[in-house]
Amino acid sequence: MTTWGVSQTVDPRRRTRRGEMSGLTLPRRPPNDKDVTPGLVAKPQLQNPSRCSWQDQNTARPPANLTSQYLRSFIALLTNFFAADRGINTFSPEGRLFQVEYSLEAIKLGSTAIGVATSEGVILGVEKRVTSTLLETSSVEKIVEIDRHIGCAMSGLQADARSMVEHARVECQSHAFNYNEPLGVESCTQAICDLALRFGEGADGEETIMSRPFGVALLIAGFDEQGPQLFHAEPSGTFYRYDAKAIGSGSEGAQAELQNEYHKANAETLVLKTLKQVMEEKLDSKNVQLASVTKEKGFRIYTDEEMAAVVERLPAN
Repeated sequence: MTTWGVSQTVDPRRRTRRGEMSGLTLPRRPPNDKDVTPGLVAKPQLQNPSRCSWQDQNTARPPANLTSQYLRSFIALLTNFFAADRGINTFSPEGRLFQVEYSLEAIKLGSTAIGVATSEGVILGVEKRVTSTLLETSSVEKIVEIDRHIGCAMSGLQADARSMVEHARVECQSHAFNYNEPLGVESCTQAICDLALRFGEGADGEETIMSRPFGVALLIAGFDEQGPQLFHAEPSGTFYRYDAKAIGSGSEGAQAELQNEYHKANAETLVLKTLKQVMEEKLDSKNVQLASVTKEKGFRIYTDEEMAAVVERLPAN
């Protein structure tokens, strides 16, 4: 039997277990007291039952297997989404290749380029963005020659365009060397689009391919036995033939203008007039560039004197 008594006195500045200032220390209850059931712990009362969690409200807890099933489904959904968003060879559940769509968006940030086919040839025109007064405008190349009868205008990443143009030049020279005839415009465009599709992870033994899609679009103009031709090549590997086509940041407004004003008589004026409407800066002979492809002269880029003469003929309004 336990004897209840009073312990020795302590410092009065200390608090007892009951929170009172006293000179006595109250004894502790024995662990097996009659009013406490052995083996059980008293559950503390909630100070604010209205703000407690669902466990304190004695709400039925969902089964553990059901919770884990929801979690696994959510993780699988996120995994599939990010795999389709980042994987260049992975289709989304909707059947889309996001990386290819992103490359098409990169083209919309580039300068505007326009191509117009006529009965005598094809005219290419591009906007040259001069970002600094110290920049030499002649070093900004937006129109390049592929072969004597083929040229192209670009919009997007110039480094990607350089790779595609070099590949097209090799194809043209190889065809001319093997068959002693110039490569057709459509065949040249097909070779460029075949290169555009070679991205992703290749199998062992395959030729080196790109790690991502190209971020550039090309307007390929040429003259062959089928006459003047204008093709639009996309990073997705698709290409189409057009009578008039615009690409780049101002492509929507320029394409609408071409549909309304297109005719095969005066392509130079139409190209410059359309560029003038979509360009942010004032058009002059320094911030635009023209090129033509004809049967007699082949592909050639306009000189500064020729550009100045064409700009002067442009209507003031």
